[in-house]
Amino acid sequence: MNPLLEPFAFTTSDHCFLRLPPRSRPRLPPHRTRTHRMSWFQKSFSLKAQSRGSYLVTDEVMAALPEIAEFKVGLLNLFIKHTSCALSLNENWDSDVRLDMTDALNRIVIEDKKRQGIYRHDAEGSDDMPAHVKSSLIGASVTIPISDGRLNLGTWQGIYYMEFRNSKHRRDIVATIQGEKVAASAPPESES
Repeated sequence: MNPLLEPFAFTTSDHCFLRLPPRSRPRLPPHRTRTHRMSWFQKSFSLKAQSRGSYLVTDEVMAALPEIAEFKVGLLNLFIKHTSCALSLNENWDSDVRLDMTDALNRIVIEDKKRQGIYRHDAEGSDDMPAHVKSSLIGASVTIPISDGRLNLGTWQGIYYMEFRNSKHRRDIVATIQGEKVAASAPPESES
C-alpha cells in the first residue's frame, strides 16, 4: 500500500477501503439565502359542459389556474378524467380548424347509428365506443411549459377540449404544476 494513503485506509480480509474526510458545504451568508424553490401544486376544476365538438379552452384553463403566475419556470400538466373526450394543443385563431378536427375524427372513427354490430360495446349509445377510440387516439393529457408566470404556447397554439359524446357532459380536469416559483425578495438587512 502507498505510505501516503495509510492514514486514510483500513482493510478487511479481502478489500482495502479509503476513508475520505467529510466534504463541507459552503454556507451562504444570511443575506444571500436562496429564495427560489422547486414546488408542486395540484388542483382540480371542471370545464363548461359541451356536446360533441372541439373547443378552445385556453382562457377557461387560465381563469381556473391563477397560480401559474407564481411560477418562474415549470410545467403544467392537464389530465382529463374521462374516457370519451380528450385534450390537445392546436390552432387557436381560426374556428374552422376546430370544426374540421371534429369532422375529420368523425370520418376516421364512424358511429354505428344503425346498430350493425361495428362495435361490441354499445350499451351506452352508438356514440360511446367511437368516443373511446377517439379519446385513445388524441389523448387524455397535455403538458405545457411555463415561463415567467405564463404558459409558453406557440403563437397559434391553444388548449383544446375535445368532446366526443353527442350530449353535453361536464368534464373534470386535474392540473399539476411542477417548477420553480418566482423568487420572493430577500428581507432588507437591518442596520444597527
